[in-house]
Amino acid sequence: MTTDSFFNDARRKRLQDVDPADFAWAVPIMRTGYAGRALVYLAVAGVSLRSIWQGGEAKGTAAALEWLQGGWGTAVIILITIGLFAYAVWRMVDSFWDLEAYGSGAKGLIARAGMIVTGLIHLGLGILALSVLTGSGDASEGGGGGLGGYFDSTAGQAALAVAGILTIGSGGYYIRKAWKESYRNHLRANPVTLHLNTALKAGLAAHGVVIAIIGGLILQAALSASGAPEGGIGTAFDWLHDKVYGRILVTTLCVGLLGFALFCLVNALYRIVPKASDSATETLRAALDKS
Repeated sequence: MTTDSFFNDARRKRLQDVDPADFAWAVPIMRTGYAGRALVYLAVAGVSLRSIWQGGEAKGTAAALEWLQGGWGTAVIILITIGLFAYAVWRMVDSFWDLEAYGSGAKGLIARAGMIVTGLIHLGLGILALSVLTGSGDASEGGGGGLGGYFDSTAGQAALAVAGILTIGSGGYYIRKAWKESYRNHLRANPVTLHLNTALKAGLAAHGVVIAIIGGLILQAALSASGAPEGGIGTAFDWLHDKVYGRILVTTLCVGLLGFALFCLVNALYRIVPKASDSATETLRAALDKS
């Protein structure tokens, strides 16, 4: 018996006495959160591709949101803000009530801790979107801010290095998830998910590449003692743009992020929440394994 099959058996045991109706309230939060996340990446990739087409450069999250400001774009930012806050709440709720049935073992606790970290990151993005919407403060994606002096210290550089390594690891996790197609365990099988599997895989891999690049830049800043980098998608775009065939690389990555926006939208519509779903629900993996 493999580790994965053992974990799946253990998960099934945890779900035996769970009534999905008790956790149905969490599903709308999940759907709203993933939809907001989809809008963010659609905005960043769409605005960036438009800018590149017109001879400009790709935009980070803050710049993309600022470009949207005004008219119908403001309505989109409002939806993005609501969605990002909902996603942050969803990750916290998912972890606290263990809606994925990961359990309280070491592997489960690590997974649930990762949910909290992801939730906090999206809470920050929600605050960023809100600041763009209200025109308050400096809408930047990252940077040292008031911590600039701390990151110049030995302890600050060490903390930055750890953050960089963890971020690279997170990017690698998404790339591995795309390669192994483990996301198929969390999606309901239907004609939409069956036909979009390749696009979902490419989009998730592109997301992992962006995160890994950001982590690499953070680690590079720590090793060179240059203080905290700006951070965010915009920094990854800038780094790629300076490489050979940089414009082609950035354009390819933007197209990949459109795929990740699709990935988030598909999750909003068809994601399976184990404790809130019927045990008879067929997953995308099960359907593909039969075909």
